[in-house]
Amino acid sequence: MSRWWKNFFANIGKTQVNERTVGLLIDERARCSGDSVFLVDPLSGEELTYQQLQQQAAAVANFLVSRGVQTGGSVAYAMNNGRDCAVCLLGILYGGFRATAINLIAGSQSIGYVIAHSQAGIILTQKPHKPRLHEALEQSTYLDHVSADNTSPILVDVDETFWSALPAATTRSGAANSDDDALLMYTSGTTGRPKGVVLTHSNLIAGGDTVCQAHQLSSTDRALCVLPLFHINGLCVTVMGPLVSGGSVVMADRFSTSSFWQWIRNHSCTWCSVVPTQISYLLHAAADQPAGEQDFDSIRFARSASAPLAPDMHRAFEQQFGIPVIETMGLTETAAQILSNPLPPAVRKIGSAGIAFGDEVIIGNKHGKECARGETGEIRVRGPNVMTRYFRDPEVSQEAITPDGWLCTGDLGTMDDDGYVFVTGRLKELIIKGGENIAPREVDEALYHHVDVVEAAAFPCPCNDYGQRVEAAVMLKPGSKVKENELLGLCEQLLGKFKKPDRIHFLPELPKGPSGKIQRLKLVEILCDCR
Repeated sequence: MSRWWKNFFANIGKTQVNERTVGLLIDERARCSGDSVFLVDPLSGEELTYQQLQQQAAAVANFLVSRGVQTGGSVAYAMNNGRDCAVCLLGILYGGFRATAINLIAGSQSIGYVIAHSQAGIILTQKPHKPRLHEALEQSTYLDHVSADNTSPILVDVDETFWSALPAATTRSGAANSDDDALLMYTSGTTGRPKGVVLTHSNLIAGGDTVCQAHQLSSTDRALCVLPLFHINGLCVTVMGPLVSGGSVVMADRFSTSSFWQWIRNHSCTWCSVVPTQISYLLHAAADQPAGEQDFDSIRFARSASAPLAPDMHRAFEQQFGIPVIETMGLTETAAQILSNPLPPAVRKIGSAGIAFGDEVIIGNKHGKECARGETGEIRVRGPNVMTRYFRDPEVSQEAITPDGWLCTGDLGTMDDDGYVFVTGRLKELIIKGGENIAPREVDEALYHHVDVVEAAAFPCPCNDYGQRVEAAVMLKPGSKVKENELLGLCEQLLGKFKKPDRIHFLPELPKGPSGKIQRLKLVEILCDCR
C-alpha cells in the first residue's frame, strides 16, 4: 500500500478496505483541498475545483436515482472528452452505479452489442452522438436476446439544460463498497464480440495509484489528457492518476498536433500521456523545426502507452523536444498500467515497457511456470489493479485468470536480469513462417527506420509454402515518394531475407482501436489474399 493510501485512511479515520471507493476519494479531496483545481478546459479556460466536482458528481448521482437506476446498475456514457464527460463519469461512480463506456468510434453493431450486453437503462450523451446511438440500437441484432428486458435505454442529453435541471446535490458516496463494480469497459473485439471488463472501485484507485508511484505524481502535477475517456488509458491514467495524487488535468476534447504544445505551455502541464501513433504525428509535424528550440519548461516527462514504442521514434522524439519519454504498458483488464520505466535519473531502457509498479509481473511458459530470465513467454500480472471478471462471461473469465490470481495477458515478452520487460508481440498476432516465430514488432521497427514512415504494422497472411508469410502496411508522411522496393530493401538489410515482408501495402491510415493501437488482425481481414 502506498504512502498516499495510508494518509487517506488516517484522514478519514478508517482502515477498512471497503472504504476504498471513488466516491469517498472525491469527498476527501473536496474536504482537504476543495478550492484546488481538478480539471481545466483548454478551449474555454473554465476550471473545475474539487469542491465543484463533488457537488456536480453528487447531483449526477441524484439524477440517476430519480430516474430509477438501482445501486450497482449499469449507466452508459457516450460523450466527447471534456468537463461534462468527466463529471458524468465520476458522478456515476460517486452514486454507486456501474459506469459503462461507449466507444464512439466503434461500428454500429459493436455499439449496439455493448449497450445491450451491459444492460444499461440510461445513456448519458450529447446531441451530436444521438443519431449514431439510435442507428446502433436500430441495427443491432443483439438486443432481443441479450438485453435484460428487451427495451431500449433512455438517451439523456447532457447540455446546459441538463445541468440547470439537476436535483439538489446530496452526498451518496457511501453507496458503494471497495469491491463493488465501478467500471464496465469493453475490449475492442478484433477477433470476435467485445469482452466486458469489470473493474471495482478498488481496482480503479489502484490503477491511479500505480501511475502515481511510477511517475512520482504529487498535488503540484498537472496532466494533459488527449486520449478518450472511453479508453482505459485516458480514464485511469489521466483522470484517476490526478484524482489520487490531488493534482489536476487539462482535458482537451481530442488530440491535435497543432494545439498540443500550446496547451502544455498555456496551462503549465507537467506531464502527458500519449500513444505511439500520436508521438509519430507530433514528431513529423515538428520535422521542419530546429531541434531544441521549443520552450516546454513546465513538462517533466511524456508517457507512452497502449502499444510498444519503436526505439528509433523514441530517440527522435527526445532529441527533437528535449523531453524524456517514459515507456509503459497497461491493459483494460488491469486498470491501465502494469509496467513503467522509472523517471530519470533512474535507468530507462529504450525498447522496454519497464518494471512493475504496484503489482507483480512475470513471464510464464505454456505450463504456467515462470520462465528463466531472457526466455520468451506470456506476460502475466497479479495485483490490486487486476479485474474481477469479464461481465456475464464466467467461462472466459476463468480462462483469463488462474486460480492463484495471475491474469494471462496474451502478450509475449522477455524479462532481463534487472526485471525490465521487453514486449515482443501478441500470442494471436505472432507470425509463424515455416515453423519459425517472427515477432511483428521486429518488422515494424525496421520500417520505422525510414524517416517517411508515420505508421507501420506487420501481420501474418496465409501461405501455401510456409503456412504464413509476412506482409506489412504503412502510412507515409504527406508528399512522400517512397516506393515499395525501397522499404523492402531496408527490411532485408535490417532483418534478413527470411523475415522481410513479401509485400508492403500503402494506406492513407492504418485501422486502430479506441486506444490508438494499430489493429493488425484488422489488416489481415482487409488486405490478405487467402486464396
